Amino acid sequence: MAESTPLIQRILQSLFFREAQKKASRSARNPAFLLDLITKVLRTSNKGAIIHDVQEKLGLLTRLIRAYAKGEYRQLPWKSVVLTVAVLIYFVSPIDVIPDLLPIIGFTDDIALLVWLFRTISNDLDTFKVWEAEQAIPVDPQ
Repeated sequence: MAESTPLIQRILQSLFFREAQKKASRSARNPAFLLDLITKVLRTSNKGAIIHDVQEKLGLLTRLIRAYAKGEYRQLPWKSVVLTVAVLIYFVSPIDVIPDLLPIIGFTDDIALLVWLFRTISNDLDTFKVWEAEQAIPVDPQ
């Protein structure tokens, strides 16, 4: 697991994140819920000033969960599925450790948590990237 900063520890131990984890555990097997969550994540990510690298990796993460929800990709360990869904639920929630309604600093906890997730599941993201690239290669019918 990735090294945690005091802010990440505070977020992970918060009531907000624990509730997101509970909801993720109940909902991560529901494709409709996951696809709706991805729509909310994309809408939320377009609102804030998110660093380009985070935006790019968030795009990868949404493609991963979309492929998982559609049953196209199942190489993601269940623990990573639940953790990712919990982080995305936390991300789209305007009320959390640092409320998103606060200008500029409102997304600080969300971005910190996303960066922590990217580090924590980096091997899973790398595996998905390889799989995704292979899907784009047309198969020669010979």
